[in-house]
Amino acid sequence: MEMTMRWYGKEYDTVTLQQIRQSCYVKGIISTLYNKMPGEVWELDEILALKKDVEDAGLFLAGIESVNVSDAIKTGGPDRDKDIEAYIKTLENLGKADIHMVCYNFMPVFDWTRTELDRMREDGTTVLAYNQDVIDSMDPEKMFDAIKNNMNGTVMPGWEPERMEKVKELFELYKDIDEEKLFENLKYFLEAIMPVCDKYDINMAIHPDDPSWSVFGLPRIISSQAKLKRLIEMVPNKHNGVTFCMGSYGTNLNNDLVATVKMLKGRIHFAHIRNLRFNDGMRDFEESAHLSSDGTFDMHAVMKALYETGFEGPIRPDHGRMIWGEKAMPGYGLYDRALGAAYLCGLWEAIEKEAKSENK
Repeated sequence: MEMTMRWYGKEYDTVTLQQIRQSCYVKGIISTLYNKMPGEVWELDEILALKKDVEDAGLFLAGIESVNVSDAIKTGGPDRDKDIEAYIKTLENLGKADIHMVCYNFMPVFDWTRTELDRMREDGTTVLAYNQDVIDSMDPEKMFDAIKNNMNGTVMPGWEPERMEKVKELFELYKDIDEEKLFENLKYFLEAIMPVCDKYDINMAIHPDDPSWSVFGLPRIISSQAKLKRLIEMVPNKHNGVTFCMGSYGTNLNNDLVATVKMLKGRIHFAHIRNLRFNDGMRDFEESAHLSSDGTFDMHAVMKALYETGFEGPIRPDHGRMIWGEKAMPGYGLYDRALGAAYLCGLWEAIEKEAKSENK
């Protein structure tokens, strides 16, 4: 297991690499070229410059989140093959830079959906939250307007203003795309990129839909154990795998987190670990501290399942609360994610030592 933290780059992130290194627990960085648009090639010199920034800070670049997939690829549009060729070139350059894990998603229009970025909790901290009643009463074209003033001056991934200005066009683009068509387009994409993944040993780790059900009528295909099973069986290549994001997959309380980890043995290439608190079943939830007792999930059980299935890849504490007066990109401040990293490292050490003791 490699403990990592997501970092958006020195031009975008409120947290510095030096601060992350001082956490002690975090050794690796998950980053991206945040200024690159879907369909653009990531040039080798750009990737190497990012890698140098990370290594100069005494850390290592453990993987990329995300090389975004274009809407043409997701919808099977006229530019699909051109954009896939650009994606393949990017993967080739990542391989040349000795980077071997890419997290991506195949979600239409919205990469993730929250109705609040700063819900106040009883202890004075603020968190990301979701309320289905708000979604049901909202015009999706107004979704960005509802949250843009709570981004603390940052640009949040998946909610870039230039993309959100085209929401109406995007919905029109996906009007004839159902789950079956989206699965077909995902299969086409994965089969096209597997040769370069094989050549450079690059693990593709698809991120679950967030939340794990249809929002605004858009199709969702990475949202249940059955759909994850279909994903890994339709392209049976070891490099076709999953980002196990328990905070996204776990939004649907019908999803068994531990059973899914076991089912995906060998195909989990990246793990996002966080907790949620549910206030009205699945209609209202908020993100919590990583601690099991602060939310709904048994963090020890999930970490133990990862250990027992031989997971050795990068793992990161996912969205944190805003605590101690910090102002940062919602979910991506330093303090609570550092606490989360410490907690997860403690769980892993205990699980590892218990396993070794039992095997004596």
